[in-house]
Amino acid sequence: MRAFSERWYGSCKSDRLRAGYCSTNSIFTVKKVIVYTDGACSGNPGPGGWGAIIYDDEERSLAGSSPQTTNNRMEMRAALEALRHLEEPTEVHLHTDSAYLARAFNDSWLDKWQRNGWRTSSKKPVENQDLWKALLKEAERHDVKWIKVKGHADDERNIQADELAVSAMQAQL
Repeated sequence: MRAFSERWYGSCKSDRLRAGYCSTNSIFTVKKVIVYTDGACSGNPGPGGWGAIIYDDEERSLAGSSPQTTNNRMEMRAALEALRHLEEPTEVHLHTDSAYLARAFNDSWLDKWQRNGWRTSSKKPVENQDLWKALLKEAERHDVKWIKVKGHADDERNIQADELAVSAMQAQL
């Protein structure tokens, strides 16, 4: 699947303008990509792996692992590394089977956690703050639509991302 670029003339989404990515007198192109991510963990915590596939002009696969981690951290790491891999501000449709990851962005959990000093509604410290903060930084650079997909179902691309994550995890065993 090929991604596409969209040309905008003389205007810019206000958040991009404020971030300095464009000016009101510019002609620029916004690259669009589709990303599928997944994480895997043997035990929780235990050895883990993450995988991401970026679909733009070509298909690029990324994967990595950690000897001692959690599944949530691997899900987050997959999304983070995919966003870091994009060199320029990009419109991203990021597909994940992690409800934790998708809901944090889509249901304003991150906004609430930040307002509460990185504490949950039960006043406990938010777990994985290091990754959340890094994800926020990368998501700010891009225009990300977080799309929750059903894991281990009929979604071929999600299955591919899972295979990358499991393979990376198995390298730690």
